[in-house]
Amino acid sequence: MPRKARIDAPGALHHIIVRGIERRKIFRDNKDRDNFLDRLGVVLIDTQTPCFAWALMPNHLHLLLRTGLVPIATVMRRLLTGYAIGFNHRHRRHGQLFQNRYRSILCQEDAYLLELVRYIHLNPLRARLVSDLKELDKYPYCGHSVLMGKKKREWQDTDYILRFYDSKYSIARRRYRAYVKQGIAEGRRPDLVGGGLIRSAGGWSVLKAVRKSGARMKGDERILGDGDFVEKVLDEAGESLERKYKLGSQGYDFDWLVQHVAQLLDMEPEDVLARGKYKQTVKARALLCYWGMRELGMTSVQLAQKLNLAQPTISQSAMRGRKIALEEGLKLLERHNQ
Repeated sequence: MPRKARIDAPGALHHIIVRGIERRKIFRDNKDRDNFLDRLGVVLIDTQTPCFAWALMPNHLHLLLRTGLVPIATVMRRLLTGYAIGFNHRHRRHGQLFQNRYRSILCQEDAYLLELVRYIHLNPLRARLVSDLKELDKYPYCGHSVLMGKKKREWQDTDYILRFYDSKYSIARRRYRAYVKQGIAEGRRPDLVGGGLIRSAGGWSVLKAVRKSGARMKGDERILGDGDFVEKVLDEAGESLERKYKLGSQGYDFDWLVQHVAQLLDMEPEDVLARGKYKQTVKARALLCYWGMRELGMTSVQLAQKLNLAQPTISQSAMRGRKIALEEGLKLLERHNQ
């Protein structure tokens, strides 16, 4: 059965679960955990990806991330590839460290954000890595201790979560902790990690038919939300994929994009591809990376090969390109021509 495409969009909330291959350990000691967190911090800050919750377990990990300017797939590729190389070198091993595909569940924020933060942060307690909530408050390998103010992680967005409880930190932390304590009795929550609708039974037509009948469902294995949210996400994802296929079928490829950016900025095509830090070249390259990833569906790896640049540089350029396009009102093609 073919894998379903990942769903992503700027601002989307993702619960990500990464497991070791054959359920093997991906963290053998605290040095491994510290190495992972160091790399996680660098990647999240570099890509401007907000992180609201996380927990490192012996053979898997949880992350609650919001898509920033860089697709989550790019963020995770940088994070997991780099860590796996370092892990294998340190432990003198070869081969895969993680399962082939991490799990990414796009979540409806209004309904599930706080529940997911609590669920993820209770993982060490459920697995008996800590004995009680008091020990969890100080546990360094879970985002709960950061929200409680016991540990510092600059890349974890604590303000956004604490503001849901109160504007004053002391009150917010007390209320947040009480909420976490209430969740201990709930135990494992399969409804928060698997979605409620097995769409393989009927596909899109059945989904829409049931939706029109007034029923409400929680989404497929890639989505956690109510019926309206599911339909909106799937429709938008479908439009995005159709758009990329349509652009490709009409001959809009990388070479065309280079010509288009050159014409837009009154440059020569070879100058768009030139390496260097000339202001206009940097601007052109930024737009090229942004539109290449967003509109043509190219990966950062593909663009890195085309431009002979490092993959992190492509991600940074794409972020600059998005900002330039928004600030100057630049569009690849007018909507009615797309």
